[in-house]
Amino acid sequence: MRLTILGSGTNVHPTRAAAGYLVQTDQTILLDFGPRTLVNLLKTGIDRHRIKYVLFTHFHADHFSDFITFFFDAVYYSKFVGARPDLTLIGPRGTKGLIGTILDTFPGFNSAAFRVKIREVADRSFSLGETRVTPCTVVHSPRLHCIGYRIEHGGRALVYSGDAQYCASLVRLCRQAHVAVLDCSFPENQPGIEHMHAGECGQVAQEAGVRCLILSHFYPIAERYDVKQQAGRAFMGRIRVGRDLMKISV
Repeated sequence: MRLTILGSGTNVHPTRAAAGYLVQTDQTILLDFGPRTLVNLLKTGIDRHRIKYVLFTHFHADHFSDFITFFFDAVYYSKFVGARPDLTLIGPRGTKGLIGTILDTFPGFNSAAFRVKIREVADRSFSLGETRVTPCTVVHSPRLHCIGYRIEHGGRALVYSGDAQYCASLVRLCRQAHVAVLDCSFPENQPGIEHMHAGECGQVAQEAGVRCLILSHFYPIAERYDVKQQAGRAFMGRIRVGRDLMKISV
């Protein structure tokens, strides 16, 4: 299993794309699709027109907005250039309503030459080919269903928290994961609302028995501090600071 970080920042970060992660198993899966991640996807050399699965953690703009550009491009390609496989969009409660509205609002979106399947998930595992996916409800924003994902393939496990506060469900999702990509929005001395800081990322990884912790989803203020050192006060395992286009073998 291979992970490529398409975006390790937020909406307003001056040097990083917002949230987006490419996972390659027997399937090619996109986890979130924030601003500027589509440009980084093009840099990977992966054929975007072969991608069949996009999984969303929640629908704040920094995890979602490049999907609209991606889909518009897919519709154009399928009409005038060549065939592409059906597209399955998976996310938390509210996915069907939001995606359905987008498809109904933009002219031509409903006339794509491929099928669009929309699926809402919560706390029950499912399979994509030989890849096992476990979505798990996490605490992030009031009145918004947010989920993290555990991806398992070939005896390896990758967890992506999405946006999350420290919570017991996230610790369970990360249990014995080989790699965990966690929401490290802020440094330890300036905890932010509705996100984890570096120390809490280390705490989750330590309690869950994670092998390798990847810190990601940085707000600009996090760049001023040694978040790796802060996370390492709680976590004894390997820690890496995520960056755009970083490749990780899981």
